[in-house]
Amino acid sequence: MHNRAPVVVGRDEELRVLERVLSDAVDGRGRTVFLVGEPGIGKTRLARFAAGAAFDRGMRVLRGRGSTIGPIVPFRPLAEALMSLLRAGDGPDLRELGPYQAVLGRLVPEWGVEEQPRQGHSVVVLAEAVLRLLALVGRDRPCLVVLEDLHDADAETLAVVDYLADNLDEVPAALLVTARADPGPTLDVVRLAAQREAGALLELRRLDEPRVRRLAALCLEVADDEVPGEAVDRLWADSAGNPFIVEEILHGLVNSGQLVRGPAGWQVLGELRVDVPTALVRAIAHRTDRLGPQGRELLSTAAVLGHRFPLSVLRRVTGMDDRGMLAHLHAGVAAQLVTPDEPVPDWYAFRHPLTAEALLAQLPPPHRAELSRRTADAVRELHPDLPGEWCALVASLRLDAGQHAEAGVLLAEAGRRALDDGAAGSAVRLLDHAHRLLASQVDVEIRADVLDSLLPALGEAGRFERAFALVDALAELSAAGLPRVRRAELHTKLAQVANTAGRWTESAVHVDTARALLGPEPDDEHLARLDAVAALMTLHLKVPDRIATAEFLARRAADAAKRVPLPEVGCETWQLLGVLARDRDLGLATECFSRARELAEEHGLIIQRVWALLRQAGLEWLADGSATGLVEVHEEALRVGAISLAYNADCILGLDAVLRGEYDGAAEELARTVADTRRLQLKHLTLYGLMAQATAAAHQGRRAEMDAAIEAFDEVGGVGSQERPLCYGLARAFCALLEEDRAAAERDLARALAHEEETPTVYHLSGRHGLQLLLDALSGRLDQDAYRAATRPAAAGMRWNRVFGQLALAVLAGRAGREAEAAQAVRAARDAASIYPLARHLGLRLVAEAAVADGWGEPVAWLRPTEEFFHQAGHAAVAGACRALLRQAGATVPQRRTGSDQVPGELRERGVTVREFEVFRLLAGRLGNKAIATRLHISPRTVEKHVASLITKTGRSDREELSAFAAALGPAVRPWWGPDGVR
Repeated sequence: MHNRAPVVVGRDEELRVLERVLSDAVDGRGRTVFLVGEPGIGKTRLARFAAGAAFDRGMRVLRGRGSTIGPIVPFRPLAEALMSLLRAGDGPDLRELGPYQAVLGRLVPEWGVEEQPRQGHSVVVLAEAVLRLLALVGRDRPCLVVLEDLHDADAETLAVVDYLADNLDEVPAALLVTARADPGPTLDVVRLAAQREAGALLELRRLDEPRVRRLAALCLEVADDEVPGEAVDRLWADSAGNPFIVEEILHGLVNSGQLVRGPAGWQVLGELRVDVPTALVRAIAHRTDRLGPQGRELLSTAAVLGHRFPLSVLRRVTGMDDRGMLAHLHAGVAAQLVTPDEPVPDWYAFRHPLTAEALLAQLPPPHRAELSRRTADAVRELHPDLPGEWCALVASLRLDAGQHAEAGVLLAEAGRRALDDGAAGSAVRLLDHAHRLLASQVDVEIRADVLDSLLPALGEAGRFERAFALVDALAELSAAGLPRVRRAELHTKLAQVANTAGRWTESAVHVDTARALLGPEPDDEHLARLDAVAALMTLHLKVPDRIATAEFLARRAADAAKRVPLPEVGCETWQLLGVLARDRDLGLATECFSRARELAEEHGLIIQRVWALLRQAGLEWLADGSATGLVEVHEEALRVGAISLAYNADCILGLDAVLRGEYDGAAEELARTVADTRRLQLKHLTLYGLMAQATAAAHQGRRAEMDAAIEAFDEVGGVGSQERPLCYGLARAFCALLEEDRAAAERDLARALAHEEETPTVYHLSGRHGLQLLLDALSGRLDQDAYRAATRPAAAGMRWNRVFGQLALAVLAGRAGREAEAAQAVRAARDAASIYPLARHLGLRLVAEAAVADGWGEPVAWLRPTEEFFHQAGHAAVAGACRALLRQAGATVPQRRTGSDQVPGELRERGVTVREFEVFRLLAGRLGNKAIATRLHISPRTVEKHVASLITKTGRSDREELSAFAAALGPAVRPWWGPDGVR
């Protein structure tokens, strides 16, 4: 008799799906399958079939399993699966993963790299690293990743699974996940993935009676009709069609002599009796009884440890020698109860999770508690520091032993470790459990320590309401005698959580409470931490002198952090000081960033060092337009595995390419960066990338594309962000100027400045210190005194702003008759704009207007190359304005009739000229003759003649019908207008 059926019964459709998924993976189209069902329904058997079929196809199989008993350890199933690449010895060259190799060191320590900082990469970054690893592995051999028993998986593993399901479609890998159908987070993830068609959901049903007969026949090695009807009836009634229970009951019937093989085949002796629901427990108990008392005790101890168990702990708890223990284990293997575990030597595992659960069900509660206590003691003796998952395991054992205080302390430690490793979800679960276990303990310091870790964990996990609800717990600790300083530390943590949530007013309340508790002369450690939190909070509050106050607090925090010392706090505050100084003193900002870098280098703070380098490089880029430092920081960030910092540099480099007019290269890089950062949930970088994309479209006069990018920006959550002013001052305003709509540009600039007032910005390119000055000078709103005041901040000296600031000075000087000063200012502006072609030519077009009107400078010399630039770029409105200014200056004007290729073929065939086409596309916006004349620098009478000619040539009955026709032709006619013709 077979203990297990040699083939899968009753799962034909599921097998077909698995075959298709494996075939797609081999072809490079990765897919995910979720096998869901009750315990024993056949999930593991199907997973084994899939693994075998994948092996037959030449695929690599990576397997991991969740914990069904005992503690849940973050990422354990994933780590177990990926470790098989180490054992195979023929894995890929992980150096090809670049910085993502270091990220994977979080799962497999051997993959970590030297100088890799211990930092909590986001789970999404880790998921991206796993995805890239699977792509790399699949380049040589497609792979199947099997993750079993994820019904109680940690939140981080589920997040990685969810991410892989969404992004496997272009990877030569398949993902197979098995889980019980119990309500909970796992089932939620599975069902939502299936709803959005990110994975195939196979819900396994129980077998019907004919299939139960078939399963029994396979186990008994006979034809279906040779299985005694009484046995089939008993199996069907007692198993309810659960395959595992069918096999266990059948095994028990045979071993107990109730079902025997005779000359006439299998026969039933007497009345078959199996009690339900204890059938499975009885069946496994019968099999373990055959191993003897020591064998049963050995497996019971193993069950206390969980689905997997190490021999070293069993040896210490049972006192058996190696020979005796291995003999019992080999008997357990023969009885198909346990099997050697693949990931590491000297570990075994139960063949089915229900086996361990059934063994535990046999233990009387006092015996189980005593066994758990002895096992916890043994683990502690073998591993005093409880590294890795041992800490959570011993906590679980202490809990089963009724030692709640000890369990709470260990759960808290496991939670802190999870938080340090970036597993915020698991940290919250562990720490919250510890918090509840210790709620009745009298040691308020221990309870405060748990709260001290739980608060930042909740902040990292985004569970802000739960964090703020712990104010009541803090009040209880205060009433129980928690010292004032300790209470102040917890209020500081609450203020940090409020900052993370953007709830600045609540942060201020906790800061004030902490200050009151610390008294007038707090020590440096508490002062540094509290002032660092308060500085960031103050920057976002609508209070007088918030910038100066934030700077004062940050500097005081930096000084206190130096005295303690607290190097991490010092690095953070010196960088904040540099950002705050950037607006008014570039030298001081440079000094602050240098201090942060030196501090990081002195104390080996790798990530903080790269942050300081990035700030410094960004400052150099703003000051003189040099991107060299950003490129170097990008490479350094990749080297140490600082993924988000590398994307940070990518975003700035993308905007740099846009401002330099390198639109094609910028488009490709920004599209990749936005896609990657959106996938990695790096929201602030996604916003920056979308802003840069909007700027690229605006600087090419593509209003529809600009509007689409800004709409995406708002959908991501850009309202109230620091990038929002740039969407108006660096994007929309320039698009309006390319349309020769000065009024719209000024409205956009006003909105940019209004947004800056609402949300303090660390960016200084939205126009306040540049373009706004030039437009104000041209309109007469700016005089020399106002100019001097406006250019006093260091931000006015940043290279992009300097272009427009110097041109504003030229306008003021030329109007006042200081021609030499005006000429010098134009030369300075052109020099600053040498790397910014659009800024150079648009600035000259604007300043030439004042030069022609006021009679100074060389407007003709400026306008000729500028007109050519805009003509070649297809900006007809600006090119037309340049030609009109040339005429006003008495210069000959180039005829652009050869530009008939700009006229759509349908209109060219009707004889529409270039000038008529310029009028025609403005009609799409339903503009009147005077407005069109202003845009094209011609007379309203000329516009009227062109409109009459267009009505005739296009066969339209009147102006309204002609305007509707222009609007219907879309982007080919209206490259700078929105879909409704409104700017």
